[in-house]
Amino acid sequence: MAITTFTDEYNSPIPPSRIFKASIVDSHNLIPKLMPQAIKSVEIINGDGGAGSVKQINFAEGFFYFLFLFGSPLKCVKYRVDELNEKTFTYGYTLIEGDSLVDKLGKITYEVKFEESADGGSISKVTSKYFTVGDFSLKEEEVKAGKERVLAMYKAVEAFLIQNPDAYV
Repeated sequence: MAITTFTDEYNSPIPPSRIFKASIVDSHNLIPKLMPQAIKSVEIINGDGGAGSVKQINFAEGFFYFLFLFGSPLKCVKYRVDELNEKTFTYGYTLIEGDSLVDKLGKITYEVKFEESADGGSISKVTSKYFTVGDFSLKEEEVKAGKERVLAMYKAVEAFLIQNPDAYV
């Protein structure tokens, strides 16, 4: 099993507390409303949504989340919340199940941290680790489409918060 790690940063004019609450803490409610063409629902399968909880993302029909990597669309993915800290704006989770996930990847872990930027907005730092199975070799180009979809969700939340300045304060 090999581990491939990627780190990304995104800047936002939204303060860390608001974007964390909207995009992380309340994502199971907000994301399906903002992106119904992509996310049908997010269900809390086990737990209260905090650390130790298991959530399932159900993708809308026709939305091919991991098509680039697995060769077939995923209907859903399950992930375990490893850390949820509303004081430090840190969030960690592990993708543990998803249709054909186990064929090529044992798991994927994500660490997300929101920090305040000099202009009062935020910097989102995301580290993703892909644990490959067997001889499968993962390349950055292969995860680019997935990163673009995650960024689209982040930008949808950001746009919502700009249009609704009293939301998630």
